[in-house]
Amino acid sequence: MTLPAGAAEPRRVGGGDINEAWHVLLDGREAFVKTRADAGQGEYALEAAGLSWLGEPGALRVPGVIDISDDYLALEWVEPGRLGAEGAEELGRGLATIHAAGAPCFGDPGFGERLGVEARIGSLRLPNEPSEDWVSFYAERRLLPLTRIARERDALSDSGVAAVERVCDRLDRLAGPAEPPARLHGDLWSGNVHADAQGRPWLIDPSAYGGHREVDLAMLRLFGAPSERVFAAYEEEIPLADGWRERVGLWQLLPLLVHAVLFGGSYRFEAERVASSYAG
Repeated sequence: MTLPAGAAEPRRVGGGDINEAWHVLLDGREAFVKTRADAGQGEYALEAAGLSWLGEPGALRVPGVIDISDDYLALEWVEPGRLGAEGAEELGRGLATIHAAGAPCFGDPGFGERLGVEARIGSLRLPNEPSEDWVSFYAERRLLPLTRIARERDALSDSGVAAVERVCDRLDRLAGPAEPPARLHGDLWSGNVHADAQGRPWLIDPSAYGGHREVDLAMLRLFGAPSERVFAAYEEEIPLADGWRERVGLWQLLPLLVHAVLFGGSYRFEAERVASSYAG
């Protein structure tokens, strides 16, 4: 592990699947530090830039960056708690506001290019070059690259690969009404919504980019979704387009493919099932 200079009283804490996570004192201030030996150059800087971008609208809290290097990211410590009813509604309203703040394009908002770093979801790198439309971006920068990785790692069957490719061919008919690029968290499962001691939501560990706002919401429903209050509050702020329920699985195909590549097992079969359901 690599910790910031002067870090005192290190204590291991939970922090995800790929990083080591520590509670430390830095100049007498509590901090959360994530680190790992094989972190890529610019990886933590990209995460810090994503946090700043999501925090710009002022709609939801994000932890402040204390220190950063290629070996670690030190963030302000947020004492954990449980998301309360008011916190769930705050999360829904806040997500709507962040999404509505928009992005300059579908894909990299600019900080990835500046840092020379591709998008990261878990330990996977994905292309993030801008696309003019969402359908092209979702197919060419997300589903097809993940499918190529899955084929190389034997994480999908031949029929599963073919099903995802057919989904990509049909995306213009499946994706619903065109929308402008939203400001996405990009890896918004429930574990990346951190509740503080007062039950308020904080966004952590983003893979931020410009995309379709339904993607964040679909992923939030996939792995231990929080209260339905989140989604009701979101819709009160900015209603979703007609047919959004039929598209939930289409957007969940992205994290399912990620999990099939990283973890295999049941995720492989669920990814293939969902792809087949949209393949026509």
